[in-house]
This record gives sequence, structure tokens and C-alpha cells, in this order.
Amino acid sequence: MNLNATLIVQFVVFFVLVFVTMKFVWPPVMKALDERAERIANGLAAADRGKAEMAAAEKRIAAELAATRDESAKRIADAEKRAQAIIDDAKQTANVEAARIVSAAHADAEQQVTRAREELRGQVAALAVKGAEQILKREVNAAAHADLLSQLSTEL
Repeated sequence: MNLNATLIVQFVVFFVLVFVTMKFVWPPVMKALDERAERIANGLAAADRGKAEMAAAEKRIAAELAATRDESAKRIADAEKRAQAIIDDAKQTANVEAARIVSAAHADAEQQVTRAREELRGQVAALAVKGAEQILKREVNAAAHADLLSQLSTEL
């Protein structure tokens, strides 16, 4: 065979191969590459959106956490105020009760002193009558001299 004819046949086969490749193989390969490039671009865009959403979520979480801390501090302060108010109320009630008890004790002591004075007056009157009876060596009628005894007891 001739070298030129072989070369020409190889050129024709090469061009047919290039034509078939360009017509049937190249478009699906390019389509697959384009789809892959698009998927990669979409993935990168989704990753960027995810990062942005993550940053926004972190900001929202930080804001909610701060709000929760403030609310907790406020509730704790309110609870402390209520506890202090309850303690103050209990102290005031205890002071009133203590004053009432002291007043009742003073009144009771005053009554006991008065009763003791009355008893002492009665005893002193009885002793005075006995003493007068012994001095006079005669019997004194207590009913007849009741006015005298009551006057004596008021003087004591």
C-alpha cells in the first residue's frame, strides 16, 4: 500500500471519529460537566446561606438568652422583694402580738397587785379588830362596826 493512501484513510477515519465524538459523545459529557458545575455552585450557595442562617440563629439565640437572663434577674428581684415584704409583715405582726402580750401581762399584774392589796386590807382590818378586841378585852361586833372597818381599809 501506498503511504499517502494510508495517511488519507487515517485522516478520514480521524475526522469521522471526531465528527461522531462531537455529535454523539461530546454533548452528553458537556451536559454532565455543566450539571456538575451547577450542582457545585448550588452547594456552595447553600453553604453560604447556611452560614448566614447560622449566624442569624446565633444572634437570635444570644438575644433570647440575654432576655431570659434579664427576666430571671427580674423574677429573682421580685421574689426577694416579696420575701422581704413577708418578713417585714411577720415582724410587724410579731411586734403587735408582743405588745398585746405585754399589755395583757401588765393588766394581769395590775389586777394581781390590786387583789393582793385588797387581801392585805382585809387581813389588816381583821388584825386591827383582833388587836382592838384584845386591847379592850371585850368582843367587838364586826357587823355593827362595818362602816368603821371600811373607812379603815380605805385609809390603808
